[in-house]
Amino acid sequence: MPAKDIFHNAVKQALIKDGWVITDDPLVIKLQDSDINLFVDLGAERLIAAEKANEKIAVEIKSFIGTSFMTDFHEALGQFLNYRVALKDRDPGRHIYLAIPLDIYDAFFSRRFVQLVHQEYNLAEIIFDPKQEVICSWIK
Repeated sequence: MPAKDIFHNAVKQALIKDGWVITDDPLVIKLQDSDINLFVDLGAERLIAAEKANEKIAVEIKSFIGTSFMTDFHEALGQFLNYRVALKDRDPGRHIYLAIPLDIYDAFFSRRFVQLVHQEYNLAEIIFDPKQEVICSWIK
């Protein structure tokens, strides 16, 4: 099982504060006809009162503390896209989000190239404050 990101608990607490129930830690995606399992950091759900249905998400947490933002971004994007394809096949009602610390979002994700990638691949992001353990915004 992969190691947890340094912000794992902060994101988990932020989701709980936002009304989510953590259902999986980690969320395991068992690929059909394969001995490969994928591990997304968190699975969560919450009741949508107006629809009387559950909204389900998967959250991949990234700290971006490596030697290069761009290298970390390549890894995060690859994981996000692979998890999205796997979820579409195995759990199509669940939506994948990339959780990004607020300071990294402000410093790196606001750059034009990253915004172009965001648009091209329809990235869904949760921007969180790791110190306050709160979600600052949801970007779809």
